[in-house]
Amino acid sequence: MEEEYLTVSQINAYINRKLKNDTNLKNILIRGEISNYKAHTSGHSYFTLKDEKSQISAVMFKGRKKFLKFEPKDGMKVIIKGSIEVYEKTGKYQLYANRITEDGIGELHIAFEQLKKKLESEGLFDAEYKKEIPKYPKRIGVVTATTGAAIRDIISTIKKRYPQCEILVFPTLVQGELAAPQIAAKINLAQTFDIDTLIVGRGGGSIEDLWPFNEEIVARAIFDCEIPVISAVGHEVDFTISDFVADERAPTPTGAAVRATPQISEIEYKLDQLNKRASQSIATKITENKTKLEQISQRQVLKNPEAIYEIKGMHLDNLVTKLEFASKSIIAENKNKLFQLENKHILKNPNELTKMKKERFAKNLAKLEVLNPLLTLKRGYTLTKIEGKVVSSAKDVKSGDKLDVEFDDGIVNTKVI
Repeated sequence: MEEEYLTVSQINAYINRKLKNDTNLKNILIRGEISNYKAHTSGHSYFTLKDEKSQISAVMFKGRKKFLKFEPKDGMKVIIKGSIEVYEKTGKYQLYANRITEDGIGELHIAFEQLKKKLESEGLFDAEYKKEIPKYPKRIGVVTATTGAAIRDIISTIKKRYPQCEILVFPTLVQGELAAPQIAAKINLAQTFDIDTLIVGRGGGSIEDLWPFNEEIVARAIFDCEIPVISAVGHEVDFTISDFVADERAPTPTGAAVRATPQISEIEYKLDQLNKRASQSIATKITENKTKLEQISQRQVLKNPEAIYEIKGMHLDNLVTKLEFASKSIIAENKNKLFQLENKHILKNPNELTKMKKERFAKNLAKLEVLNPLLTLKRGYTLTKIEGKVVSSAKDVKSGDKLDVEFDDGIVNTKVI
């Protein structure tokens, strides 16, 4: 009789059923460290969970992973809620993760830190991008829920502090999965209105309640907003990603209303002080000018204005006298020079000047005659040249040179042998 047998598939299926039916292996919590983490293109994630002595293969399917607020990494210590089953195809048992939290830290905190680090590295928190909040806004926009204490506190605070300011409310959900995209949409909508300042926020709550203001879509909408944004989420101890991206953070919605508006009583007080200072300044100026006017009116020149012309007349008389004296002196000096010239001997006897010039010319001509080389030739001397150049030494003549020997009465051409 042939023995009954089981196939490998049957064995794996049997073991898998046993594991699935074991209540101790359902919805268990396992603590360990993630290694060999891989996010597959299918959306599933595969990794190993280990401790100091052993390890187990683990998988988190796409359907479960979409609820995960952060991306797991190698070396991360976590607590995983899931079940142990057999992957029948390979016969290996593995952990099927339904939820992952960092050991000692909630997953929302991990997601918060990861997004904060990412946006900070991109420069979304940098001070250079922060816009200045207007001091005297004409219109303020508020993105928040229409119910709750936040919107009431904002409106009442603005009306008390700066009643002439108009308030535009852009109602939105402020918690839940649909809140983040709606908040971002209302921020974008607000930019189509003529608004000076935009307050974005809500009242206090748990980290889950405040979470929409930690979503990336809201952070980028605030950063891209052309209107200066004040973030007012929760209480003073609460911090969200929106606080870091906004142009300014307020500790509460009421604080945002205070930051967005001036105090009308303070403005009135300042105007009153300015009015008093202006009045005092005008009164002081009037007093100073009265004193100056009195001083000017007491001056002698105003009492006797003709004195101005009398003094100027004296100066003019002095100048005329000096001018007449100077003119007479110049005329007298020139007359004297003319007289001296007229009485010079040379002018009375100009022929004598001509005679003197001729005698001087004759003397100079005689001196030149002495230096005339032609007179030397007349005395029997000759002038020897080679190609028009005077030869002054026998050393300058060589055999074969053609010489031009100049006498008083002609030139003889000869050749040196």
